Amino acid sequence: MFGWAGKVLRVNLDTGRHTSEFLDSKKALNFIGGRGLAVKYLWDEIDPAVPPLSPENVLIFSSGPLTGTGAVTGSRYMVVTKSPLTNAVACSNSGGYFGLGMKSAGYDLIVLEGKAPELVYLLIQDEQVEIRRARHLTGKTTSETERLIRSELSGGSQGHRIRIASIGPAGEQLAKMACVINDSRAAARSGAGAVMGSKNLKAIAIRGTGKARIYDMQGLRRTRRIFLKEFRKEQPKDFDFRSLYGTWRFIPIMLDLRMLPTRNFTCGFIEGIPSIEEIRKEILVKKESCFSCPFQCGRETRLIGQEFDENGKGPEYESFVQLGPCCGITDIRTITKANYLCNELGMDTISVGVTIACAMELYERGHLTEKDAGFPIRFGDKKTLIRLVRMIAARDGIGDRLAEGSYRFADRYGHPELSMSVKKQELPAIHPQGYQGGGLAFATSNSGASHTRSGLRFETRLETTNQASLMKEDQDFIAVVDSSGLCWCVFGSFGMLRTELLRELEFVTGAGYNEHIIMRAGERIFNLERLFNLKAGLTAGDDSLPRRLLEEPLLDGEARGQVVRLDEMLPEYYRARGWDINGVPTGEKLESLSLL
Repeated sequence: MFGWAGKVLRVNLDTGRHTSEFLDSKKALNFIGGRGLAVKYLWDEIDPAVPPLSPENVLIFSSGPLTGTGAVTGSRYMVVTKSPLTNAVACSNSGGYFGLGMKSAGYDLIVLEGKAPELVYLLIQDEQVEIRRARHLTGKTTSETERLIRSELSGGSQGHRIRIASIGPAGEQLAKMACVINDSRAAARSGAGAVMGSKNLKAIAIRGTGKARIYDMQGLRRTRRIFLKEFRKEQPKDFDFRSLYGTWRFIPIMLDLRMLPTRNFTCGFIEGIPSIEEIRKEILVKKESCFSCPFQCGRETRLIGQEFDENGKGPEYESFVQLGPCCGITDIRTITKANYLCNELGMDTISVGVTIACAMELYERGHLTEKDAGFPIRFGDKKTLIRLVRMIAARDGIGDRLAEGSYRFADRYGHPELSMSVKKQELPAIHPQGYQGGGLAFATSNSGASHTRSGLRFETRLETTNQASLMKEDQDFIAVVDSSGLCWCVFGSFGMLRTELLRELEFVTGAGYNEHIIMRAGERIFNLERLFNLKAGLTAGDDSLPRRLLEEPLLDGEARGQVVRLDEMLPEYYRARGWDINGVPTGEKLESLSLL
């Protein structure tokens, strides 16, 4: 096989046994890799009704056939499991260099079963696999964990980089928004870090000496040159802005559109946010990129002063908004500090920010009392934001309740409608009232509300006509992007670069893929995720949005007076998918996708 490493590493943490098996080539062709292949393995190996934090759940790390090959943005890997936050399928995506490490060691998937009797970490060095005790890593932050493991493994490295993915204290405490961190990047959403913690697995350290086998290296290099040349020519401003401002470039866009989630999504604008140029001058140290990415959207940043004095990574756009304006805060230093803490403690910045914003609204409405909270929790309180981030990771005081996520927290106080979530997963940083297709995509995402499950089609953002077919097509293509090992931020967010992805996929694998085959694969993956969710107990009733987005219009901007008209789009979406009126894939649809 070309592109695919051709092996699956299976580790039973109960017994400490591990085996290496050949990758099923038919599954690889039909589900591509990454997200799709891992979902197929998840479906085949567990009952979707298992409790997410039980030993019966499995945790799968999965690379794509383009991961580690030199394909443009070919760095991505997925962490797939059943989510403790949503009880649905979790497909968390990360970049950096860990995916390269998997492929270099010769593995497409790492399947983790059972639960270790004590805290451990997994060491993989090509075909040598070892489970090591990790008591000394208990309670350590992600950077401390990485530093200590590197120190242990520095001898005899022969110059080969060690790639490490780990959880922080939040994962050990089973916080439902805990994530997996590698290279200061996060497989962030859906609580995959809690599942890793439930298995007593602190980290995976991987070091490989192999290289990906590529069908046509010259063709791949030629495609890469042409793609970058054409991208610069057709979208010069976007190319330069990606590198200069990273994801911060979305801040003024959303402010101008009055679609920046503010004060728990009660409005779309807030005064006092510094310009992106001011943000660059205040905190930026240098630009960074994941493996094989020319865009350098990553940010190494710094805080200097008496209150905060440290270096770190980010915040990215989503982190900036949900830890900032969504909580009524505009101070860049406070937002950056909260982001650093989330990275170190191992938590999803989106879910943490929106959950704290939910608590702030509950407090200001009088549903959450100071006696119950332990202290005032008001919008705009910078010190409270930092305090709550720490408390959530430690499950300390009110942090223990917040660590369950905004839906469970708000429901505890009798107002689940104040949780800005879908399928109990917190919304990303965009107001759906100003983006009808986005509202539909959030409602129907198999993993809960997510900014990485559809494209950004702003040219039709206030229309409901044809949104169903457009979002269905976007969702299927994003499944292909995630499964190939490429970055959604480039291939999924602008222009739906299907031809470029297909060229890279074919030059790397030589598998005979064409546009029809890959789009069919994306649809197959999406439908299999839907089947998993249905068997896990989710229904069409979960394809919804918070009441606020459906009933309370935006008060300003081009989308003034708009609510998400989900009732107009959802029936059409089910028809476009070939599902019945209850959102269940028909037998005919499943048979056409070879899922029966």
